[in-house]
Amino acid sequence: MAYSVTINGETREIDAPGDMPLLWALRNELSMVGTKFGCGIGMCGACTVHVDGQATRSCSLPLSAVGDKQVSTIESLGETPVGQALQQAWLDEDVMQCGYCQAGQLMNATALLNNNPNPSDGEIEAAMQGNICRCACYKRIHSAIAKVARDEETANA
Repeated sequence: MAYSVTINGETREIDAPGDMPLLWALRNELSMVGTKFGCGIGMCGACTVHVDGQATRSCSLPLSAVGDKQVSTIESLGETPVGQALQQAWLDEDVMQCGYCQAGQLMNATALLNNNPNPSDGEIEAAMQGNICRCACYKRIHSAIAKVARDEETANA
């Protein structure tokens, strides 16, 4: 069956079974490989995308459930002020090691700051708790998010 899905502001046609996870539709059908496969059960966060602005695990979201919702992926992150600020903070704080989880980390952090521009340390920890980093870069991830949250210009974007 063909599904019409809005991804990064562009309507795309995907001819795939409705039970195909959005992750595989993005990667295999649309060749959008920035979103990563981690665990396949929505527990690690590597596959995080935004669905109507909310951080969502794409490995456990069937294509048929997307409907007319807006999907944003890591490929469009740099088009927003918060996304740009987080990308720069990731570089400034030297967050990445292997980098495999970073797309999901950045997407989750962006959703957090879009919904709560000035989170406390506890709110950052709670929001990011479901994203696993096998290189254990959690302190640098936290520092990068806190840095962007402290930046008034970004917080008011």
